[in-house]
Amino acid sequence: MRSSSLLATVAAVACALPLTGAFAKDEALAKAVASESRSPNFVARDKYRKPEQVLEFVGVKPTQTVVEIAPGGGYWTEILGPYLHDKGTYYTAITPRAASERAAAAADTWQKKLDSDKARYGNVKIGDFGGGKFEPAPAGSADVVVTFRNVHNWMGQGTAEQAFASFYKTLKPGGILVVEEHRAPADKPQDPKAASGYVREDYTIGLAEKAGFKLVGRSDLLNNPKDTKDYPKGVWTLPPTLALGDQDKAKYEAIGEADNFLVKFQKPQ
Repeated sequence: MRSSSLLATVAAVACALPLTGAFAKDEALAKAVASESRSPNFVARDKYRKPEQVLEFVGVKPTQTVVEIAPGGGYWTEILGPYLHDKGTYYTAITPRAASERAAAAADTWQKKLDSDKARYGNVKIGDFGGGKFEPAPAGSADVVVTFRNVHNWMGQGTAEQAFASFYKTLKPGGILVVEEHRAPADKPQDPKAASGYVREDYTIGLAEKAGFKLVGRSDLLNNPKDTKDYPKGVWTLPPTLALGDQDKAKYEAIGEADNFLVKFQKPQ
């Protein structure tokens, strides 16, 4: 057989084999992201947040126990809730009701969202995170902990070290922590309160390593070179907040959402 024919035969066989490992597509994840049940305002942000690619970087599987810290309005919950519904376990960790009237109102709003569609969210669990209580899920129970754009809040509250310590406690040995945050310039001192909403990547890595984690991955999926990080209202000047309202709105919409880093850590075995 000529070598060209042999190569053609090998290529044909290779194309017929199922995709595996890093090249395998998670059809359940793709379905969750593409669901028509997701909120239109969240779907509109997918071009910035890249949910399928981000969760592929996380390495999440439908059989895992996943904990999301501070889920906000539920952007990720609308994906992870259905994805983990049948075979996995999903915790959303929020500030406990007893912390304040504001926390109680937020907890009511969150519970209302979960109750609004029992078929999708009926199995979502709620853990405690904030208000002096850092118990997002039972100790040693989680395969994965994720948190998106929240480190600056904990720095402002003076609880960042407690937060990362709680992630370490929550994860199983070998478990994965993934953090997304607005990237501060690496050549400028870090404001310990992160008043602008931007945090240096190396600072965040330092917080995780101090808690005992090992850095195992970084991604440039959410890089935005248009973000100059020098705005009147900090990161909230940009979409989706647009803190200046109509003032220079077109300019900030053209920049898009912030330049964000994405880092992955592992709890040692």
